[in-house]
Amino acid sequence: MPFFTEPAAYHKTALSDLQGAWQNLRDAVVEHHPFPEWERLLFHIDEGMSWESVRDLKHMRKILLLVSNLVALDDVPQAVREWAAEVQNDLDEVFEALAEGEIC
Repeated sequence: MPFFTEPAAYHKTALSDLQGAWQNLRDAVVEHHPFPEWERLLFHIDEGMSWESVRDLKHMRKILLLVSNLVALDDVPQAVREWAAEVQNDLDEVFEALAEGEIC
């Protein structure tokens, strides 16, 4: 029976970019709190990063819409807005990569 060996190098994918963007968004919220709705925003970000959302990217898209609506409020720091936009860009890239068969 062959043994599974850990890869020596990892191929960067759209999914890894998406994961990093979610984490950077969460870090920006934590760094810049308190601001209106920051606690709700963290809740939805954690849901977007959850295993359930990763396994169902259409669900993640719905969670990101909730996050984007909260980010659209007036008193949200610019860094949080920028990272939310980056998550959206990276999620779009994941769907493109799926459509092109680059990831399964």
